[in-house]
Amino acid sequence: MSPQRTPPRPSRGRPQARRRRPLLRRLLRLLALAVLGLVLLGVAAFAYLYASTDIPNPNKDFTAQTSFVYYADGSHEIGRFASQNRTSVPLSKVPQHVQDAVTAAEDRTFWTNQGIDPKGILRAAFSNARGNSTQGGSTITQQYVKVFYLSQERTLSRKIKEAFVSLKLQRQESKAEILQGYLNTIYFGRGAYGVQAAAQAYFGCDAADLTVKQGAVLAAVLNSPTALDPAGGKDARQRLLGRYSYVLHGMASDGNLGTARADRLARRLPRFAPVRSENRYAGQKGHLLTLVRKQLVAKGFTDQEIDGGGLKVTTTFTRNAMDADARAVREQKPKGLSALHVAVASVDPTNGALRGIYAGQDYLKSQIDWATAGGSPGSAFKPFALAAGLADGYSLQSTFQGDSPYVFPGGAKVVNEGPGGGHDYGAEIPLTLATEQSVNTAYVDMTESMSDGPVKILDTAARMGVPRNAPGLEPVAGISLGSATISPVDMASAYGTIADGGRHRPWYVIEKVTGPGGARRFTAAHQSTRALREDIDRDVSYALQRVVARGTGRNALALGRPAAGKTGTATNAAGDVSSSWFVGFTPQMSTAVMYVRGDGNDALNGYLPSYFGADYPTRTWTEAMRETLDDRPAEPFPPPAHVRATRRDHAPVPTATPTPTPTPTPTPTRTTTAAPSPTPTPTPSPTPTPSPSPTPTPTPTPTPTPTPTVRPSPRPSPSPSTRPSRSKPPRAGAVPSGG
Repeated sequence: MSPQRTPPRPSRGRPQARRRRPLLRRLLRLLALAVLGLVLLGVAAFAYLYASTDIPNPNKDFTAQTSFVYYADGSHEIGRFASQNRTSVPLSKVPQHVQDAVTAAEDRTFWTNQGIDPKGILRAAFSNARGNSTQGGSTITQQYVKVFYLSQERTLSRKIKEAFVSLKLQRQESKAEILQGYLNTIYFGRGAYGVQAAAQAYFGCDAADLTVKQGAVLAAVLNSPTALDPAGGKDARQRLLGRYSYVLHGMASDGNLGTARADRLARRLPRFAPVRSENRYAGQKGHLLTLVRKQLVAKGFTDQEIDGGGLKVTTTFTRNAMDADARAVREQKPKGLSALHVAVASVDPTNGALRGIYAGQDYLKSQIDWATAGGSPGSAFKPFALAAGLADGYSLQSTFQGDSPYVFPGGAKVVNEGPGGGHDYGAEIPLTLATEQSVNTAYVDMTESMSDGPVKILDTAARMGVPRNAPGLEPVAGISLGSATISPVDMASAYGTIADGGRHRPWYVIEKVTGPGGARRFTAAHQSTRALREDIDRDVSYALQRVVARGTGRNALALGRPAAGKTGTATNAAGDVSSSWFVGFTPQMSTAVMYVRGDGNDALNGYLPSYFGADYPTRTWTEAMRETLDDRPAEPFPPPAHVRATRRDHAPVPTATPTPTPTPTPTPTRTTTAAPSPTPTPTPSPTPTPSPSPTPTPTPTPTPTPTPTVRPSPRPSPSPSTRPSRSKPPRAGAVPSGG
């Protein structure tokens, strides 16, 4: 008998699967219908928007509404930006290579696209949604529509309207007509709208006479007319060269220029015509307007808005401070020294507002703004080191090596000012005396005694307002001697941190911007951060008050009110004095003064009657501050906190006496014109860049009887400290000095 089989169980899943399939099909059909509905709705919306969008009349204000710049009172005008400079020419007068360059730079599919770039529009939409309102994504047609028919408003609705107007314009005008309109309306910089005005502004010729290289340059600057203007200096020319190469190789890629020729032309820029400055930029106004323009661009305003958007820009500058700075320079600067440049910057420490500047020569003679270009401040940098040392556990009574020179283990030396090997102030001198008399050896000794001293000094300076990326600002043993390139504006701002109780408020120039209808476009956001503890700040301030009361800044006593500050001088690679400073403050104002010559690195010794910060810079500072603060009551400084030292390693370690070696130290000849001043010892330094970038720094201090000398003075070198050097010393043989 065969075994009985168990009958198979009925499947439980099959009926459910059969039930799921109809449901899934219904859902898919509903989804397909929904997608189709959305597509039809989108097509209907597109058709409606296209039909309802008319090409508007050309902008009535296309002749450009001039933008005006005002002093802080909002009523007195500083100046105005360029009105529209435009001369229309037919496309037949624009060489074909110029047309090819423009399309290669701005829209390589111009001759084949439908007037819009869908990918660019979507990219701009997503970017705008994330808050980046400056994202582009425009064809030549769209750019032309935006400028000629619409506005510079940065909204998604304007971008959508721009796209539909571009589509319609594409059907009504030929590509040649659109390109002609574009070339006659687009902004090229230097106040030039259209290719004809641009050819005149950059090359002094008509558009019809532009060469291939010149046409490629004009196409290149369209990307950013201000940042790529070759008159903007070495960095701007380098940026322009890169964009210029991109345009030429784009022409080659389009088949409009041979590759070999593109490579050859891309090696260098063509020669440019001199920039024609208008009389309304004469004096200091051109420098102010240029600085305001840079700040507007940094805040996202376009060149076209600035030059023709009808903006009202209210700045932080006051007529009183501007006049005071200019008058101080006129009264104190020696006459007949045409290559001498004086820069002054005054910052309100309570909010960071830049109240006044003197940028140097008349803007029509030189466009270099020395107030923002700067130089090496020398010992005017020492307050940042003092603040770092106090924060690291020292006090104003802590003592350091005051004798000269300070010798590093590798043989490099730092000397004090004075003839021969520099003045000796004692083996152990307090930081108060080291600051009053600007004793280099004591400050280098303090830097080496600190834990990671150079790094802490750099960080402190950056928190107080010195740009962290300032050229030459590096954590080296001689950082306190001020070899970095820092502008008077930044120095005034950083000293303003001390004046405001240790709170840093970044300097700024623009208070507010309104549009043609009065709509607020920008309002300054006043910011502040705690840079120094209040007790440390009070002690730094006290030390700088003693500099004025009994140290190198005694000429500032003529201000007749409580004041604090620091002198500084710097030397170039040849050992000549290249800059001279005084930076100081009261509770209401912080002002920096810098004297330089030629390209910012030429010798002041043998040229300026006295090149010490204690003389011309301090007297210029005093006059500028007297005029600026004339109508304000004198305010006292808070008393010193007398922070107690927590570190006890500050007394110099006894040193062994090595075999004496002669140290020739030439000292430039000086002629005194005021209170007795010291003779600094020049410091070899790296070869400077073409921009005003003086290098290592001396800090002269007044001595009872200055001793001019030119001869080398052999002097046995005192023993180097046995304390191991924790940071990179000056290169062997370098003798930084300051005053």
